Amino acid sequence: MPSAQDMPSDTVVTFEASARRDVRWWLMALVGAVFLFASQAVRPQDNCSADGECAPWLVPVAGVMGAVVLAGGAGQLLANPRRGSRIDLAAGTLEWWQGRSRGWPGDHGAIALADIARIRIQRRDEDSDAVSLYDRNGERQPFFDSEVIPWRYENWARNLILIAPWIELELAV
Repeated sequence: MPSAQDMPSDTVVTFEASARRDVRWWLMALVGAVFLFASQAVRPQDNCSADGECAPWLVPVAGVMGAVVLAGGAGQLLANPRRGSRIDLAAGTLEWWQGRSRGWPGDHGAIALADIARIRIQRRDEDSDAVSLYDRNGERQPFFDSEVIPWRYENWARNLILIAPWIELELAV
């Protein structure tokens, strides 16, 4: 590994995401608001089909579901938890964090680049690959997963291997 004097001044590579920049929480809040608004706009007595079948209990159920989903999405947007990782080439470390928001430390970890033995990417389906990081003792590092690195997991791992060529990349299907 190059010494700190050999490294350029921009030796920190950071990835960070937050709830407010994640479309999932905005969509969750929007869907909840739509259900809540619809439950307020429809009278339970008018919730009947052309055949005369009525289900007035569906309107309040939709309202409660909408309120719960809206609260879940809005809660994340208000708390704005952050997740991410940081590679400090000068210090030779990789740090990661999840769930940090104002006043709450969240889950985090750190490892020296020299202690990383393997990165495992488990292909599950198009939207949910699992990423794990292992040290030289074969121990999986806690709180390190696909949420703390950029969404192109394999590219991220290959770029890290360019910096630390002793790291093994395992692609599992």
